[in-house]
Amino acid sequence: MVPDQATGQALAQLRAKGYADKYRADGRPLHLVGIEFSRQQRNVVGMAVEGL
Repeated sequence: MVPDQATGQALAQLRAKGYADKYRADGRPLHLVGIEFSRQQRNVVGMAVEGL
């Protein structure tokens, strides 16, 4: 179950699974965007952006 407050796990999951790795050689700027949703509120509870 997803908590009602942001825990930062969305961005951590993007890093852990290496989703951006195949785009690194492209030479363009990359940004990871992690968005966390609450199951109870059915709304966004957190968002984090990280430039690579």
